[in-house]
Amino acid sequence: MSEAGKPARTVRCPTCQGPSVWSAENPYKPFCSERCRLIDLGAWANEEYRVPVAENDTLDENGLPDSKD
Repeated sequence: MSEAGKPARTVRCPTCQGPSVWSAENPYKPFCSERCRLIDLGAWANEEYRVPVAENDTLDENGLPDSKD
């Protein structure tokens, strides 16, 4: 049970797809455990996750989208 006596919401852990309790009592949310949280952090550190960039996107010298159109 969480605050106000409501049952805690359960979501899928992004790493293992197992159940993860979404409440203040779970310090690893949305992950189910510290292990899953560290696996995800390692994937980011190894650049396994990437944000796609369109080929026609251009950046200025500051790394910001070029507004010269």
